Amino acid sequence: MSATETNSLQLSDYQLRTLEENFTKVSKHPDEATLMLIAAECGLSQEETQKWFQLRNAKWRQAEGLPPQLGSVLD
Repeated sequence: MSATETNSLQLSDYQLRTLEENFTKVSKHPDEATLMLIAAECGLSQEETQKWFQLRNAKWRQAEGLPPQLGSVLD
Protein backbone atom coordinates (compact mmCIF):
# COMPACT_ATOMS: atom_id res chain seq x y z
CA MET A 1 0.00 0.00 0.00
CA SER A 2 1.60 3.23 -1.09
CA ALA A 3 1.11 6.70 0.35
CA THR A 4 -1.12 7.65 -2.57
CA GLU A 5 -3.50 4.80 -1.70
CA THR A 6 -3.92 6.13 1.82
CA ASN A 7 -5.44 9.40 0.62
CA SER A 8 -2.35 11.59 1.06
CA LEU A 9 -1.30 10.05 4.38
CA GLN A 10 2.48 10.20 4.09
CA LEU A 11 4.01 7.25 5.92
CA SER A 12 7.66 6.62 6.62
CA ASP A 13 9.13 3.18 5.98
CA TYR A 14 9.12 2.54 9.72
CA GLN A 15 5.44 3.50 10.07
CA LEU A 16 4.44 1.34 7.11
CA ARG A 17 6.43 -1.65 8.40
CA THR A 18 4.90 -1.27 11.86
CA LEU A 19 1.36 -1.02 10.50
CA GLU A 20 1.82 -3.99 8.15
CA GLU A 21 3.38 -6.09 10.92
CA ASN A 22 0.45 -5.38 13.23
CA PHE A 23 -2.01 -6.11 10.42
CA THR A 24 -0.50 -9.50 9.65
CA LYS A 25 0.64 -10.65 13.11
CA VAL A 26 -1.69 -8.99 15.61
CA SER A 27 -5.11 -8.26 14.10
CA LYS A 28 -6.81 -7.15 10.92
CA HIS A 29 -9.46 -5.57 13.16
CA PRO A 30 -7.70 -4.14 16.23
CA ASP A 31 -9.83 -3.07 19.18
CA GLU A 32 -9.69 0.51 20.45
CA ALA A 33 -6.92 -0.11 22.99
CA THR A 34 -4.73 -1.94 20.45
CA LEU A 35 -5.39 0.76 17.86
CA MET A 36 -4.30 3.41 20.35
CA LEU A 37 -1.05 1.52 21.07
CA ILE A 38 -0.30 1.05 17.36
CA ALA A 39 -1.00 4.75 16.71
CA ALA A 40 1.36 5.77 19.52
CA GLU A 41 4.08 3.44 18.25
CA CYS A 42 3.77 4.89 14.74
CA GLY A 43 3.42 8.52 15.80
CA LEU A 44 0.02 8.77 14.09
CA SER A 45 -3.37 9.80 15.38
CA GLN A 46 -5.82 7.07 16.28
CA GLU A 47 -8.06 8.26 13.43
CA GLU A 48 -5.23 8.02 10.89
CA THR A 49 -4.36 4.55 12.12
CA GLN A 50 -7.98 3.43 11.99
CA LYS A 51 -8.33 4.79 8.43
CA TRP A 52 -5.17 2.91 7.38
CA PHE A 53 -6.58 -0.34 8.78
CA GLN A 54 -9.91 0.25 6.98
CA LEU A 55 -8.17 0.81 3.65
CA ARG A 56 -5.76 -2.09 4.22
CA ASN A 57 -8.64 -4.40 5.10
CA ALA A 58 -10.46 -3.44 1.89
CA LYS A 59 -7.30 -4.17 -0.11
CA TRP A 60 -6.82 -7.53 1.66
CA ARG A 61 -10.46 -8.52 1.14
CA GLN A 62 -10.24 -7.64 -2.57
CA ALA A 63 -7.10 -9.75 -2.92
CA GLU A 64 -8.95 -12.65 -1.24
CA GLY A 65 -11.91 -12.26 -3.61
CA LEU A 66 -14.21 -10.99 -0.86
CA PRO A 67 -16.44 -7.90 -0.91
CA PRO A 68 -14.59 -4.73 0.19
CA GLN A 69 -16.74 -4.35 3.31
CA LEU A 70 -17.05 -6.80 6.17
CA GLY A 71 -20.29 -8.69 5.67
CA SER A 72 -21.54 -12.17 6.46
CA VAL A 73 -18.13 -13.74 5.85
CA LEU A 74 -15.79 -13.33 8.78
CA ASP A 75 -12.08 -12.74 8.13
